[in-house]
Amino acid sequence: MNSYSEFARKILSGETLEDKLLSHSFEWDKWQPHDLPNSPGRTGRLAFSEEKLKFPKMARLNENDKKALALHSFANHELLAIEMMAAAILIYPHVTEDDVRFKKGILTALKDEQKHLSLYIKRINELGYEFGDFPLNDFFWRQMAKLKSPAQYTAVMALTFEAANLDFAQYYSKIFRDFGDEVTANIMDEVLADEITHVAFGAHWMKKWRADKDIWDYYRSSLPFPMTPARSKGFGYDSVIHGKAMNDESFIDQLSAYDDDFLITKRKKT
Repeated sequence: MNSYSEFARKILSGETLEDKLLSHSFEWDKWQPHDLPNSPGRTGRLAFSEEKLKFPKMARLNENDKKALALHSFANHELLAIEMMAAAILIYPHVTEDDVRFKKGILTALKDEQKHLSLYIKRINELGYEFGDFPLNDFFWRQMAKLKSPAQYTAVMALTFEAANLDFAQYYSKIFRDFGDEVTANIMDEVLADEITHVAFGAHWMKKWRADKDIWDYYRSSLPFPMTPARSKGFGYDSVIHGKAMNDESFIDQLSAYDDDFLITKRKKT
């Protein structure tokens, strides 16, 4: 496997966990146009489902079945991120040295997401469950078709989805630790540490691409409708951890003040 495209296509179109966790060296050979598939390769227990399960209540995350369901949801997010990152490597052109550096950064993040997925699956197994025991949704993937440029991709993936995980990872780490589950809490801590670097990666490139635009305005204009900055904040929004990742005080001030009717940040945490 010598080509970036072979590597990315194998992850994106592969139908097994082994395919999604592929690790292989390759060359960044000349970019060739690739169409975005309607759906990543999924079959059997990995297939997307229309069935919806309610996320478990926080007070019940000491119960193995509820804990496994929560970790299964987190694992699915990691798998979706892996597939979206593989798609980004394929569909966005790399012509300049900067283009290749950007894609190398995506590859680094992709490898982190593979690590996270493996950690979650191992813990789910330890709790007596398998990945695929619960329904898998495709919400993140459905956004991919809207992301027509690297800036839009970065705004959504790094500065929104992964930014929200700065809060969620920290929030759930505390819950699991309060229940005495250091193993799961430590996984969340490791995810948090990596997500800080992923958001920082996205911030670096958005600042580089913005030209003379304000970074907050550039970020907002890069989000596809109807997504808003509210989705970049999770439970227990922590401006300090976001500031560490973004390294832009003005951006964080505006993010902290931003409010709309996004229900996730408003719902009661039970």
